[in-house]
Amino acid sequence: MERIHLKNLTAQLYKFNNEAHETFLKHRETGEKGDFFQEVKPFADQVKVCCDEWEPLAVKWSVQEKPKNLHPMQIRNTAENIQMVSIRAFFPESSLKRFISHIQSIDFILRRMLEELDGE
Repeated sequence: MERIHLKNLTAQLYKFNNEAHETFLKHRETGEKGDFFQEVKPFADQVKVCCDEWEPLAVKWSVQEKPKNLHPMQIRNTAENIQMVSIRAFFPESSLKRFISHIQSIDFILRRMLEELDGE
C-alpha cells in the first residue's frame, strides 16, 4: 500500500515539475511576473504539501530497496529543488540555464523512481 502511495506521489511531483517548466517558459515569453497570491503561493503550497509527504516515504524506500543510482541525498535535493522551482517558475528574471538544469535534474530522479517502482 505504501509503495502505491509513493508511486502516486512521485507521479504527482513529476506533473508539478512539468507544470513549473511550462509556467516558466510562458512567463519568460511574456516577461510578466506571476501574481503572488493568485498563482505563486497556491502552486508552491500544493508542491510543498506533496513534497512533505513524498520525501520521507521516498528516503525510506531508497534505504530499504537500494535502487541503482538513487540515493537518499538525491531525494532530499530533489524535494528541495522542486519546491524552489515551484516559486521561481513565476519569475521571468530567473536564470534560464539554472532553472532548466534544476528541472532536468528533478525530472531525471522522478523518472528513475517511477521506473524502479514500476519494475519491482
